[in-house]
Amino acid sequence: MSNRLGSALAAEVRGVARATGRAAKSAGPERDTAVQALKAAAAALAAWALAGWWWHAPMALLAPWTAVVLVQSTVYRSLWSAAQQFVVVATGTLIAAAAATLTHDVMAAMAIALPITVLLGTYSRFGEQGWYAPTAALFVLTYGSYGPVEILHRLLETLLGAVVGVLVNALVLPPVHTGGVRQLRARVPTDCADLLRDAADGIESGYDSAAAEDWYARAQRLGATVAELESARRRAEESRRLNPGRRLRRSAPHPPASGGEFRWERVAGHLASLTRSLAETVRERPRFAAPPETALGALAVLLRAAGDVCAVDADRFGPAEADEERAVRAWDEAQEASRRLASHHTDPDGGPLTASLGELTVAATRLLDDLEAVAAPPDATART
Repeated sequence: MSNRLGSALAAEVRGVARATGRAAKSAGPERDTAVQALKAAAAALAAWALAGWWWHAPMALLAPWTAVVLVQSTVYRSLWSAAQQFVVVATGTLIAAAAATLTHDVMAAMAIALPITVLLGTYSRFGEQGWYAPTAALFVLTYGSYGPVEILHRLLETLLGAVVGVLVNALVLPPVHTGGVRQLRARVPTDCADLLRDAADGIESGYDSAAAEDWYARAQRLGATVAELESARRRAEESRRLNPGRRLRRSAPHPPASGGEFRWERVAGHLASLTRSLAETVRERPRFAAPPETALGALAVLLRAAGDVCAVDADRFGPAEADEERAVRAWDEAQEASRRLASHHTDPDGGPLTASLGELTVAATRLLDDLEAVAAPPDATART
């Protein structure tokens, strides 16, 4: 047990060291995280300097406490969270003050205020800020200060911290998250190309159940990568909303144009259907007989050519210029292989052979339908 714990701790330390090194060497998510952490600390210090050192507010803690949590990942989120938190804290404070005034007993006031504020904290419109309602109520009741002047001070100090947190996030290196979209947009077609080429090689050399199941698992993971791309794009778009520094950040180029995620989501689904059909023909008790070797040969050519199309699309988001002629040649080759694959449906025996071949042909045809736009040279101003 101690050896495993030591190994786990050592691995964790190495991971932290690598992340620290990446943050120091180049831009990326690690550096973004470090910058936001330092900004949050600076916001807390500034809020304390104003509320505690300059204003001598009776509850100066509330200002830095609010400021530090409002340095969010985007300026828009900081503004929205600030509005949420102020409403939540004000509501929790007023509920606690009313309960204390009514009961004149801390325990009785908690019994009234906490159930209400905890339920209020679960209201979806308040998001993560909702749980500050019971926290604010506890501050009021445990400190025993719930007169009108004390309540006004709490609200003003919370408002001060919110303003400081939002201003620091908006004016000091305002976060713009576009690099992740470009990286994921290149990763999706790259992973598709790798899977298609591996499947083509496996079909030509003779694949087994383990290989086909691995292809199927990789196709399913492609769907998760596409979902990650969609999430990154939403985050990038949000980071540009209400961001005063979006035109000043030279290191934050515009993300690739949206729209292609839906196509790649369908491509991932077609690959999952195709690889599942391949796996079913080589199981210990296959549902369908395997297609003839000539059909599998045509399928291998089709998949490899489709992989080349995907690889060219990935190059469009890399440092090197994409070979558009290669994409056109690969597309023509895939179309020819698709016609050869479809010609095997004239087999007179039908039965299980036609069933397995039919599943593969349908999945391959749908795959090419969605890759047609990818194979065409993109417009110079918008790439999906």
